[in-house]
Amino acid sequence: MSRIGKQPVIVPSGVKVAVSGMKVQVEGPKGKLEFGFRPEVTVDVAGQEVKIGRRNESKLARALHGTTRALLQNMIQGVVKGYLQNMDIVGVGWAAKIEGKKLILMVGFCHSIDVDIPAGVNVKLPNPQRLEISGIDKQAVRHFAAKLRGLRTPEPYKGKGIRYEGEHIALKAGKSFVGGAGGKK
Repeated sequence: MSRIGKQPVIVPSGVKVAVSGMKVQVEGPKGKLEFGFRPEVTVDVAGQEVKIGRRNESKLARALHGTTRALLQNMIQGVVKGYLQNMDIVGVGWAAKIEGKKLILMVGFCHSIDVDIPAGVNVKLPNPQRLEISGIDKQAVRHFAAKLRGLRTPEPYKGKGIRYEGEHIALKAGKSFVGGAGGKK
């Protein structure tokens, strides 16, 4: 039995969980999310608990058991608290700005990069080198953050790039000149 999957999900007050067919709808103070689960698992709402089970002992059903429970837990946490991912832009003259529903990044290329902000994701700029990505859907927030990081991953020599807050980049030593009689006179 899955250690994660067998634990019931506790539904806090103010949150409604409804199962209809193969879909789970979670509604809370911050919004509403919907998730379609696979036929290998079952979702039962009993009072203030949601229990996840599996229809058989196949390898796929065992794999989806804990995954479905974790996704449901993330949905409930999202509609109650929401998710926040802070990112830093490190580089001289590198910055970001928002125009409408587009994020414009100037990150060392000869042109700016325009990125559409997806629905359900909010982006704030406390300063031009700091991004605050928030929303109620954990997958959407983290996917957008990973997409931005992938546009200019931190490089290992100077550490320039787009990185998550608190991410440690192990810097490599560059080439060094030792001097000596290497050349002709």
